[in-house]
Amino acid sequence: MANRRQVLGMAAGALAAAVARAGEPVAMGATPSAPLAIGEAFTMESKILGETRRINVYSARAWNVKPDAPLPVLFMLDGGVAEDFVHTAGLLQISVASLVMRSFMLVGIENTQRRRDMTAPTDNPEDRKIAPVVGGSAVFRHFIREELMPQVKARYNTTGETALIGESLAGMFVLETFLQAPEMFDTFIAIDPTLWWNSRQMLKTAGDTLRRRKRLDKTLFIATSGEKGQPELAQQLESALASVQVEGLRWQLTPMLEETHMTIGHPAAMRAFRSVFKPPA
Repeated sequence: MANRRQVLGMAAGALAAAVARAGEPVAMGATPSAPLAIGEAFTMESKILGETRRINVYSARAWNVKPDAPLPVLFMLDGGVAEDFVHTAGLLQISVASLVMRSFMLVGIENTQRRRDMTAPTDNPEDRKIAPVVGGSAVFRHFIREELMPQVKARYNTTGETALIGESLAGMFVLETFLQAPEMFDTFIAIDPTLWWNSRQMLKTAGDTLRRRKRLDKTLFIATSGEKGQPELAQQLESALASVQVEGLRWQLTPMLEETHMTIGHPAAMRAFRSVFKPPA
């Protein structure tokens, strides 16, 4: 069975084929087809990563929000057009248009070496088999903090409020960022995070890491699927979070046992947007 990333890749191939047909002959009275643009994109040279990164941007505004009004920013991992950007932009747009979510700017970070960037170092030899290079999450986080976030702030009119969303390995990156660098974002959304990484090291240390924080004015939303092994890992994470009282921290862990690892993305994102980005009453 094809996994979620393969399905997205096939969809991207279909999109590319449709764009390629733009130059084909057309029937009398019909205009030639043309690419349909959603949002905008830019590339940036990262000295930290030593490579060019593509960034995709979409602004979802309610009818009563002015076109030049500043927006909060949701940074999205796996943010390529052939990844999660287009359908997540659609979720934002329908949520904002339905007035169940505040207006937001979506900034998608397109991948180059996903498994390198999303993973922390690991002592488990089985983990290291997933890619030629793993364990680059600290460097990738440095890129986001020192290069990407200032670039977005310089290019766009933003409010200063920021959030981070990711799923699977990217969900693990979100949790790791929350634990290690909570000052980077106001809201953290982790969907079905890969909690088994490095022999569950994050689960073993999360409580002690949080105990070192006296106050965290942050929001953490976690959704987990009913995929084999995930409910048990989710319970361990919930126990670690519940064992610590951190002033100002708002967190919720939402089991979605009817969903699989492949299907949880959309329903979990919709639930998160309605919960943590709710418009003022």
